Amino acid sequence: MSGPPPSTATTTPGLELRELECFLVLSEELHFGRTGERLYVSQSRVSQLLRSLESRIGARLVDRTSRRVRLTPLGEEFRTSLRPAYEALRATVERARSAARGIEGRLTIGFQGTADDRIMQAIDAFQARHPGCATEIVEIPLCDPFGALRRGTVDVAVTLLPVAEPDLTLGPVFAAQQQTLALSVRHPLASRTALTAEQLTAVALISPDGPAPAYWRAAHAPAVTPQGRAIPAGPRVSTLQEGLTLTAAGRGGMLLCRPTADYHGRRDLVFVPVTGLPESVLGLVHHTARETARVRAFRTAVTESAAAEAEVTTTEGATTAARAELTNDTAAATHVS
Repeated sequence: MSGPPPSTATTTPGLELRELECFLVLSEELHFGRTGERLYVSQSRVSQLLRSLESRIGARLVDRTSRRVRLTPLGEEFRTSLRPAYEALRATVERARSAARGIEGRLTIGFQGTADDRIMQAIDAFQARHPGCATEIVEIPLCDPFGALRRGTVDVAVTLLPVAEPDLTLGPVFAAQQQTLALSVRHPLASRTALTAEQLTAVALISPDGPAPAYWRAAHAPAVTPQGRAIPAGPRVSTLQEGLTLTAAGRGGMLLCRPTADYHGRRDLVFVPVTGLPESVLGLVHHTARETARVRAFRTAVTESAAAEAEVTTTEGATTAARAELTNDTAAATHVS
């Protein structure tokens, strides 16, 4: 059970950053064991840090019983005021450290679905330019595009747009890609060479589950067509592989961008292009308060890679158009002769 509030007689004027960090993590986890795991300390050390902080403040910040952990009203207020100041301090220290030693250390990069050639080219360019900085690449669950950034388990993330999060910054974006509909080879529409958005009314769309925000989930599994016709809702999934498996089992269809469809080709699925939907776009996202020299350097690499990709796409499009025009001219000349 909760004990009496710490005595103000033990309050000291100084504050320890470790105590503040422990409190902020505990305010997210509301669990002493998980907090210790994230901070790589024992559960008893978490309790010790919390007691020390409460002693400095002179009031209880957390109510803890055998069944639950929750913030007191003062704890809620303290967290709200503390977080932006703490993140700003961390960012300031990190910028100073980075400036002193150059681009070194480790950059953890999250990706959704597939780390395709576009992403790998940016990572290769960053690594070649900054060999002193190791890169780690981790997959982000389809159902949680922003959680890893907020928890600090990744420094940057390549995620599907849209991104409308007040604490996150959207950086460069990759070239837009046409949407395709993944279907079981047994589905009645599997033999089509293309579909319109209005034909999605014949398919139950498999969608990402929470904690992805509702606006983001709706963008990747719309509930209505552009003309307002209802699209049936299929199962919700946590990962891309789960969605593809349910698709192959005939539980519905799943919208995917063309590169992801190409990467995940399998015999029991077909990927049918869909017209009339907004194109799929990937963007680089980072936590606004945790921008570092490493993040900025990787953002530059992605910007350059995305620009090169756009240039290639433009060139290929112009070449295709020129070939089509030449073919038409040749056909016209043959008809005349």
